[in-house]
Amino acid sequence: MPMTARRAMLVLSALCLAPLAVAQTRGHAAAAAKSAAPPVAGEVSSLGTVDWLRRMHAASRQRTYVGTFVVSSTSGNLSSSRIWHVADGDQLLERIEALSGAPRSTFRRNDHVMTFLPEDKVVRSEKRENLDFFPNLPGGAPDVAIGEFYDVQMLGKGRVAGFDADVLQLVPRDALRFGYRVWSERRSGLVVALQTVDGDGRVVEQSAFSELQFDAPVKPQALVQMMGNTAGYRVEKSELERTTAAAEGWSLREPVAGFKPVNCYRRALDGAAKPERTMQWTFSDGLASVSLFVEPYDAQRPSKEALLALGATYTLTRRMTDKGGDWWLTIVGEVPPRTLQAFAQNLVRTR
Repeated sequence: MPMTARRAMLVLSALCLAPLAVAQTRGHAAAAAKSAAPPVAGEVSSLGTVDWLRRMHAASRQRTYVGTFVVSSTSGNLSSSRIWHVADGDQLLERIEALSGAPRSTFRRNDHVMTFLPEDKVVRSEKRENLDFFPNLPGGAPDVAIGEFYDVQMLGKGRVAGFDADVLQLVPRDALRFGYRVWSERRSGLVVALQTVDGDGRVVEQSAFSELQFDAPVKPQALVQMMGNTAGYRVEKSELERTTAAAEGWSLREPVAGFKPVNCYRRALDGAAKPERTMQWTFSDGLASVSLFVEPYDAQRPSKEALLALGATYTLTRRMTDKGGDWWLTIVGEVPPRTLQAFAQNLVRTR
């Protein structure tokens, strides 16, 4: 299921990178809330945390479906999208059409993502190793250590978009991460509804399919052709160059509990009015992810230190100054603000 990350619309827009799929799959508050109604108590499954995550992870990559996906947040943000998701052997194809907000279409072929912005006549092309699904497990399988930071509790049974679902809750063991209430379609394991819950038990964001069809007759080649039709558009290509934080001159003074480095890139955007190069260092605890974007500070570009919230996604911006120069730090994650603060306080320049 496309999720936030889940993930960093505000930052990626600021960096002239492609918007994340979650921004295109948010929507209809009333429908999502009703579809994800509190479950009735039912039989308790014997599956553990890792088993549940493995099942949901496989379903998000192995099933073909078409549906309308909606998301709402306590801040009042609403949007909806139509999704065509095709699993064709070792090839994963996806088309996401925004049904609210500015017109926008995103196509995905494995790790290649293209976002069409018809009002601007721009196509943004990039590679993404980590796709926007929940659970988005680094390496394709859950780390057994995830059980050190989350407990699983069975809540019973539910029904979403006409499908029976098992309802479970992933409860964090510390204050550095959110909890999740998950509706997993009974036969496939696909996540069909999700609530993100803060430390006080409040739902800060919820999402659900309002309509869903499994094994829909979607032609993979048709999606590939639509993805490649860029006639009349200016293509802005975000190039990824694999690197390490150490090679870029950065490190964490102390690790943030549970979050392991997933990848590190230098990003260069070709075709934009002003080319930029930014380091992106991504961490994950197996469910939540945090990305650190570091770039040279530009006094000519308006920048303001702030902490912003978009549903369950928080963005922290900060200027860093050391003997090596000035830097602009942007941290994005579907985590509580204190987690972003921990990353910011521990990030240090090593040269």
